[in-house]
Parts: sequence; C-alpha cells; structure tokens
Amino acid sequence: MPVLLLVSLFLVTVIPRILPAFLMDRMIIPKRLTWFLEGIPYAILGALIFPGILTVVQDRPWIGVGAGLVATVLSLVRVPLVLVVLLSVSVVYLLL
Repeated sequence: MPVLLLVSLFLVTVIPRILPAFLMDRMIIPKRLTWFLEGIPYAILGALIFPGILTVVQDRPWIGVGAGLVATVLSLVRVPLVLVVLLSVSVVYLLL
C-alpha cells in the first residue's frame, strides 16, 4: 500500500514538471503573454524587497528609502551588482 501511494504521488508531481518540456516546442505563445510572464520575477522581487527597505531602521524609514533609491539608480546605470550592494549598504551606514 505505501508503495502504491508513493508511486502515485511521484506521478502526480513529475508529470506536470516533465510534460511542458516536451510540449513547449509545439506551442505558440502570444507576445503579450510572453511579455507578461517575463515581468513576473521582477514584480515578485519588488514585493519581497520593498517592505524590507521600509523597515531597515524601525524609527527612520527614509534611510532605507535612500539606500533603495541609490540601488535603483545604480542598477539603471548598469553598475555591477556587487557595487550596487556595497554602495547601498554604505548609504545606510552613512545615514545612521
């Protein structure tokens, strides 16, 4: 009985993971849907990071906002990620 349960659980989880790999070659995805799906990781990342920016220092949210603005500007200018992180942390340190 436990073996049958394990095999059925395996099939239920593996089929949805493997099936798209074989079907994506044959599917035509509209450009608008592709554009929408490409934006999802950025939206999720923003939703995860933004609350943290506001709560860097509990009583002074402007410190996190300043560091977030610095990180945003540096990212838009295409500064390497390591420098973006280091400079953002430096801004927080200077504003403390």
